[in-house]
Amino acid sequence: MTPDQRKTFLLQKVQPGLIGLIDGTISTLAPIFAAAYLASTHAALLVGLASALGAAISMGLSEGLSDDGTLTGRGSSLQRGLITGGATFIGGTVHSLPFLINNRATALTVAYCVVACELVAIAFIRKRFLQVSLPQSLVQVTLGGILVAGVGVGIGQGG
Repeated sequence: MTPDQRKTFLLQKVQPGLIGLIDGTISTLAPIFAAAYLASTHAALLVGLASALGAAISMGLSEGLSDDGTLTGRGSSLQRGLITGGATFIGGTVHSLPFLINNRATALTVAYCVVACELVAIAFIRKRFLQVSLPQSLVQVTLGGILVAGVGVGIGQGG
């Protein structure tokens, strides 16, 4: 792949996908964990799926409507919007699935492990494509995840 092809690939595929994965993974943590502590695993599952779908639509539209690609070279707004929205949905849905487990303590334990795996995967993607050092990337994405999850846990346990 030539340097120009690599740059185009990063701008048009990797960057929209990474934005979606990061947003979907991190932004949905607070509502999911708050619902798990306040209500039930079933409620957390539904809140998680609703959050993932709502975030996917929002992020897809935001990415698609923010830049038509002609000035920046970021490519088709429809393509970027679909990539960002799809990645957001995936990022928000994966850690919702442990709440299919009826036992709250078990579901939370599995969900915490899934979130940790998601954050590590994001760090590796950033290392692979953006040449961010793995330790730096792990710290950055983990701190973001901890902050947002902490908000959900704090609100859920305080309610």
